[in-house]
Amino acid sequence: MFASSGFGNPPATFFEWDGHSLNAISGTPNTPTDGSFIGNMLVLPTGQILFTDFSNDVEIFTPTPGHPENTEPILLFTPIFLRRGQSYQAFGFRFNGVSQGAAYGDDVQAATNYPLVRITNLIDGHVQYSRTHDHSSMAVASPALVSTHFDVPSSQEPCICKLEVVANGIASNPVFVFVQ
Repeated sequence: MFASSGFGNPPATFFEWDGHSLNAISGTPNTPTDGSFIGNMLVLPTGQILFTDFSNDVEIFTPTPGHPENTEPILLFTPIFLRRGQSYQAFGFRFNGVSQGAAYGDDVQAATNYPLVRITNLIDGHVQYSRTHDHSSMAVASPALVSTHFDVPSSQEPCICKLEVVANGIASNPVFVFVQ
């Protein structure tokens, strides 16, 4: 998603990229008075986009379902027996996404090109994110095998869970794990 306006002057026009073409989409309530340079965006782990324009109006954009091919992280290996409060390593491809995520010149750098580890309890649907660190690479759109370390929160519920790696708001294939 991006916003554009002629020479930065209002109104801003919003577009969504589907992997093949740009499609005009509805703007925010302030679109008629905002130039494109006013908006700031952040890709959330859910794939939604948080948008603010320096007013009290904060918007959440939910993209059209799906994403361009070959953009999702691929989780190849992670241990399936996990203990709360312990650190583990996951291996795969595209853990750093295919772009920086969001930026506007030198004013805003809202990068999301790093792996998040999401653990979802299959019984009650509770979601927790693990701290990731010591990534083997931060190269964006790299075809190389990469790894990241993640810390299972001590507050994580013991459960049968699905674990996913998320980059740029796009989740990998799930791996089913047991958290003790």
